[in-house]
Amino acid sequence: MIALVVAIIAFGVYALVTGPGPVDASPRARQSPAPVRSTGGAPPASAPAPTLLPAETPPPMEATTQAPSPAAETSQAAVPTGPEATATRYFDAWRAGDFATMAALVDGPPADFADRHRRFTADLRIASLSLSPGAVRRQGEEAAEVPFQGVREVTGLGRWPFSSVLRLASRNGAWKVLWAPETLHPSLKDGGSIRLKETQVRRPSTLTREGLHFPSDSRAGDYFTGLDASVVTLKLEEVPSGRVLLASPTPPQPETRSTISQAVQAAAARALDGVGQPSAIVAMDARSGQVRAVADTLGGRRAFNGLYPPGSAFKVVTSAALFGTGLTPESQVACPGSYTIPNARTFTNDGGADHGTVTLTTAFALSCNTTFVRQTYERLRDDRLRAEAADRFGFREKPGLSFCRISPYKDLNELGSDAIGQNSVQASPLCMAEAAAAVASGVWKPAIMTDAPPAGSPAQVPLDGGVVSGLRAMMGAVVTRGTAAQAGLPSGTAGKTGTAEVAGAKSHAWFIGYRDDLAFAVLVQNGGTGGGVAAPIAAKFLKAL
Repeated sequence: MIALVVAIIAFGVYALVTGPGPVDASPRARQSPAPVRSTGGAPPASAPAPTLLPAETPPPMEATTQAPSPAAETSQAAVPTGPEATATRYFDAWRAGDFATMAALVDGPPADFADRHRRFTADLRIASLSLSPGAVRRQGEEAAEVPFQGVREVTGLGRWPFSSVLRLASRNGAWKVLWAPETLHPSLKDGGSIRLKETQVRRPSTLTREGLHFPSDSRAGDYFTGLDASVVTLKLEEVPSGRVLLASPTPPQPETRSTISQAVQAAAARALDGVGQPSAIVAMDARSGQVRAVADTLGGRRAFNGLYPPGSAFKVVTSAALFGTGLTPESQVACPGSYTIPNARTFTNDGGADHGTVTLTTAFALSCNTTFVRQTYERLRDDRLRAEAADRFGFREKPGLSFCRISPYKDLNELGSDAIGQNSVQASPLCMAEAAAAVASGVWKPAIMTDAPPAGSPAQVPLDGGVVSGLRAMMGAVVTRGTAAQAGLPSGTAGKTGTAEVAGAKSHAWFIGYRDDLAFAVLVQNGGTGGGVAAPIAAKFLKAL
């Protein structure tokens, strides 16, 4: 009996020692071991990873003693170590913009490490960055470097490739990046910098006849397309060397050329600087009829199509008509302070000036209203004034660039007013420049802005040789001893002043003329007197050529 009890006890002890243990099904037991994070130093000893099954199924007994698989050994061997690991982590963090991780991998990073990277990106408008590291090059046991290629995408400029080197060293058993500014870009070495320059480049669709840009603030924008158009060009420039690292492509230049002379246009535009009233200068080549300049603050292309009374500037046309009746520049004529057309109104000179009997040239130079009203009444009552203006100087409805007109007079008051450029006589500055050009060249021709007159243009009108020589002499006298003598006009200028009365407003100031082959007209709307206001502007214009 005793032997039976001992046997039972011994069997129980044997079962307790050799039987399987309890299965742990807690969530902690089912979790994978925490991953090991590389620090750039030596990795911990590897251990075989357990094979995980669903939580409800306990692992088989053999799983606890299974040897590591070949795949697990290969994966563990591929984890970078030494400088490779640090370089890999640094480049990954740089791509992600993780400056904190980058700084942690740097040996003694500057306090503004992250700010330097952010400013570089913001200041140079970097949109993206790609990095392509090369192979690690060992330099002894404790130093290494990684050459790398990078491409930054610069907003507005495109791809910006660069090459640099990431240098590393072993510090207290861990590999660290030896950062310097040139790691960011080679141009930052030795205190260098890079700046983004933004420049407004004019990109007009119309050029001058020389193929040049119109002058700045040309005052011709209503007449030519794209003069104020511009494009922004960008340039990455190395400082202090000035070497250009990346630049916008040069914008293509348009091929459209005008008849405008760059120098003449610049002179016309600057002559209007400081003129408070709306004004215009139009200049044309007297031989070809091509417009060489148009500076206009009147607005609405009124230098070409505006209609203004030309005042005494129209006496050029009146004189041409009077020459046809037998008068010459040397003919003696009266210039009283006032003159009354029989059974009609009285006309006066400026300030009531009485010059007595003078030559027609002197009357023209002094702008005697009374002379031209009386001679027109006595010689041109058969509508010859309107015919002369319309047939020989373009004062009619016609195709072309300029506008001007004169109507048949209804009574003697209107005839007298027409004779001195008032009443129905109206002209644009371009029309009056055409009149001056006709005197300079001896042929009236329509102004053009093309190489040749377009189809349907008005025919050219040759002027009588005696008319031309007489007008040239009289317009020269205006500048040397007449109403424009104090304007400072350069030698060789001939012209005619005009002060056109405007009801309820200040008079328009005119000066038309020519010098060599350049004819022109100046108008200052409600500017005052032609001699005191318009002629000095013309002098400024001509002196700038």
